[in-house]
Amino acid sequence: MKQVDARRSLHLRLGLPFDRPLLRIANSLDLSIKSRSSNLSTRKAGSSLLKDVHIGIPGSGVSGGSVSLVQGSYEYYHYLQDGFDDSGWGCAYRSLQTIISWFRLQHYSSVDVPSHREIQQSLVDIGDKDPAFIGSREWIGAIELSFVLDKLLGVSCKVINVRSGSELPEKCRELALHFETQGTPIMIGGGVLAYTLLGVDYNEATGECAFLILDPHYTGSDDVKKVVNGGWCGWKKSVDSKGKSFFLQDKFYNLLLPQRPNMV
Repeated sequence: MKQVDARRSLHLRLGLPFDRPLLRIANSLDLSIKSRSSNLSTRKAGSSLLKDVHIGIPGSGVSGGSVSLVQGSYEYYHYLQDGFDDSGWGCAYRSLQTIISWFRLQHYSSVDVPSHREIQQSLVDIGDKDPAFIGSREWIGAIELSFVLDKLLGVSCKVINVRSGSELPEKCRELALHFETQGTPIMIGGGVLAYTLLGVDYNEATGECAFLILDPHYTGSDDVKKVVNGGWCGWKKSVDSKGKSFFLQDKFYNLLLPQRPNMV
């Protein structure tokens, strides 16, 4: 941050935009094989993360809708990755990891994507949780995610609350505006379930909408065909053609909308 004025001067001289970092260390090209392989050292041998799994999936089925999507790349984090068993409690942690990967891949930050333990440590450091929280299997929600994003990345967030899953379609216009202006992935938390939202398809005239969900509850291998064919990344309507509700009607939901930093 000490060099921000120098970078701003270079952006001006080179005709570069002033709302995204292009001349930070995080933007540098890494040509070394050694450090490239070390980036995978914390993952299970032979595994690598899927990126941008929503590209090429079938349409939502919303007639005359306008699609608004996440801008840029992200990595797909889900249950059981890196040989770590977080099934049943780690979905919000995985959604947070996906969100932080977006900020890394857009070069807003060079901070490593944190582990579950590092996320818990951050919450203890700021006084939100007691030390016994570290190493626990305790669920976290949108508010905790906002604390971690602020502490680790300096990113501010907007939070939307709805009293029931049935009210989420009423927020489609606001969510579409977020993707058009901010372009960051959104975390949706309700009950004990968390999802990552990558976009909406919204018909303003009829009010019909669909949500592009990236589901962190997936426990299989990182195979994009398995993910898409199994519906772990796909369009979900609040109520499908069989009358089944995707979002719980008897639970309140918090939506975490990370704000794109305006910086160079």
